[in-house]
Order: sequence, then C-alpha cells, then structure tokens
Amino acid sequence: MSDTTRIVLSVTGSDRPGLTSALAEAVLAAGGNWQEGHLSRLGGLYVGSVLVELPDANVGELQRQVQAIDTAGLNVVINPAGDEPAIAPTALLFELVGQDRPGIIREVSAILARLGVNIESLSSGEETAAWGGERLFRAELLVTLPEGVAPEAVQEALESISGEIMVDFTFGG
Repeated sequence: MSDTTRIVLSVTGSDRPGLTSALAEAVLAAGGNWQEGHLSRLGGLYVGSVLVELPDANVGELQRQVQAIDTAGLNVVINPAGDEPAIAPTALLFELVGQDRPGIIREVSAILARLGVNIESLSSGEETAAWGGERLFRAELLVTLPEGVAPEAVQEALESISGEIMVDFTFGG
C-alpha cells in the first residue's frame, strides 16, 4: 500500500462472543489490513491489541467504525504504530516457573531493564502443580538484546536471582 499508515488498536471490554468479529469488520470496512493481533480473556475481560495498516485517508473512517463498536461495549483506543528497528536485534526466548508470589515479574523486569533488554512479549499465568496442588506462576518472555549484550550475560544475570525469587528458568530459541 502506498501512502499508508500503521495503527495500533487497544481493546478492552466485557468478554462475549462476536467481539473479534466486530473488530475485524471495522478494520475491513475502513479499508484496513489486520496485520497482527494479540487478544485474550484476562480477568473476565476481553483485552488485546491489533496492528492495522490502512491508507492514510481512511484513518477517520477507522475511527468512525470503532466508535460503533464502542457503543456495543468494547472500548477501542487508536494510536499510531511506532517504527520498526532498521536492524533486527538479537532475540532470546525464556520461560520461568516457580511458586506463585508477589514480585516475580518486578524482579525479572528490573534485571532486564538494567541490561537494556527490551521485552517484546510477556505471557504469564497461574497453574496448580500436579504433585502437590501448590499454585505455580509461569511466564514466557521474548526479549531483544541491545548491541553488545550477549544472551549468555542475560541468562547469567537471571539465574543469579533464581534462588532469591524461587523460580527456574529455561532458555531456548
């Protein structure tokens, strides 16, 4: 598409059938292309984000289309998308599992921030351990590393706090 823009739609609403369909219809009706999305049920709500590409001239129509969804109980916020990095950064995927307790994500994200590591995606949740019925916290993170920071340095920094926050890390991809 020439003379196009990329928009991020952030959505929140009461979860019910048809919300994704209504959102997809609004994007299509505005002449947009749904490029990427992350939608889920969280805390009983339908939440997520969608990256849309559309002609510059159609942004107003997209705003009108999503306002119609707003009246159906879905709050949609429109923001311009940011620029993609010119050079693909080094990525690191890891998972952590441990007994659930407050502060795990704060500790992990603080280590990453000190190293200048960017969190590209974070997915987390609780589950019940099969062997003892304890509540476990599990998170999967995809991060990108700044120039000059090796994956081994990130792994070492995270493993240095694993005993303190009582989680096990698994590194891959």
